[in-house]
Amino acid sequence: MRILILNGPNLNLLGKRDNQHYGDLSLDKLEEIIKKEFPKHQFNFFQSNIEGELIDRIQISAEEFDALIINPGGYAHSSVAIRDALAEVSLVKIEVHLSHLAKREDFRQSLITATVCDGYISGFKEYSYLAAVYLIEKIITNSNTYQNLKR
Repeated sequence: MRILILNGPNLNLLGKRDNQHYGDLSLDKLEEIIKKEFPKHQFNFFQSNIEGELIDRIQISAEEFDALIINPGGYAHSSVAIRDALAEVSLVKIEVHLSHLAKREDFRQSLITATVCDGYISGFKEYSYLAAVYLIEKIITNSNTYQNLKR
């Protein structure tokens, strides 16, 4: 399975940011953990602080990948453009957040990008990503059952 993992703004600072919210792992270490946990899958990791670069990757993702995991960072609460790009891509999409958004500021309670994903995971730090890969495996393996559940 080929999975694209997109990370948005400020996620390049993992390991240096507030450990209480984001954990103490760097983005490189997080990628290493994901690859080690799921060695049979091919992962492509991309991080950008630039909205347009994330949109470009989303738009071509269905041509190269079976699924998409996105941590849009702060764009989750503000980017209609990323939301619209995600809406146009027909593959399994899961949004992840390291921090527990329900315990955060009011402005973080609105997730406009998550509304066009198959679901979202929040609050489990690096395990959010591992859970997303696990769910992608289940969804794709049982795609007929999953499509019936979505109806």
